Amino acid sequence: MLTLSLLRHAKSSWSDPELDDHERPLAKRGVKAIPVLAKFMRQEKLRPTLALCSDAMRTRATLALLMTELGPPAARVIFDDALYLAAPETIKARMAEHAGTEPHLLVVGHNPGLHALALELVGEGDRKMLALLAREFPTGALAIFSFDVASWKDVTSAGGHLEHFVTPRRLGE
Repeated sequence: MLTLSLLRHAKSSWSDPELDDHERPLAKRGVKAIPVLAKFMRQEKLRPTLALCSDAMRTRATLALLMTELGPPAARVIFDDALYLAAPETIKARMAEHAGTEPHLLVVGHNPGLHALALELVGEGDRKMLALLAREFPTGALAIFSFDVASWKDVTSAGGHLEHFVTPRRLGE
């Protein structure tokens, strides 16, 4: 059984319109959201063993804050420039390439690719959660899937069970 956590970066700042999109930092609201997500992950005993993260400033900051809040043991981390604004096919290819048989993979990335991947992978789950996932994947959203396979190369479309779909707002941020 493998677990996949898809995390869209926390709310980013648009305060400097001259700043390149890749370099945008987190907004104060984004920074406040991360402890709420970490608390949920601790309560649900969701501890990734490997994190694949876009190399954008906002995803790196999201992951750094999350790992600090989760505490040890820390997941192994791979920053991958191919995950910046990646399409679902690219994300899946990177998962298969890097994750092997890691039991819990966390991918920190961007929309629209992350949302499209979540919709592609989901096969079953609670109807209310499925409806929420179908509607949106806002900043700070976290979707947790389980797959009854031994390797990330064996993950297929509609093969995942949606275990959780939460946002900082729904968690009380």
